[in-house]
Amino acid sequence: MTLATLWQRAAAVFTVAASLVLAGCNTPPAFSVNEPSSGRVGTVESITTHTVQNVPNAVGAIGGALVGGGLGSLIGGGTGRTVATVVGAIGGGFVGNELASKDQTLVWNIGVRYDDGSYATVQQTSAPGLRIGDRVRVTSTGIELLR
Repeated sequence: MTLATLWQRAAAVFTVAASLVLAGCNTPPAFSVNEPSSGRVGTVESITTHTVQNVPNAVGAIGGALVGGGLGSLIGGGTGRTVATVVGAIGGGFVGNELASKDQTLVWNIGVRYDDGSYATVQQTSAPGLRIGDRVRVTSTGIELLR
């Protein structure tokens, strides 16, 4: 097997793995409201944070196993190649799983009680700069502090 063929195989394995990882990405939107509104006014009742995992662990493990197995298949020949492929797939799966579990986004949930008594939760990925008790206007594009 020539060096060019080895590079082509490695590139193909990497492309497939990268496609699988990107297909599983689940980055939360920068701003979302659980109930669409057109400029409703209310009072902030709660502000909480939590983390959202961007890539499922299974996608990371599968992608890592594909890359590791593909790279392992480029080593040696015969039984040695088989062993290297299996070890590469297991190691790659472990590394991919660990990397996926660390890829997280911090999300703020802002509970707003509207003047009509209804309640909505605004979710965003940037710090809101608000406090409980603040008067706000919620639109489909953002939340703004009323002065």
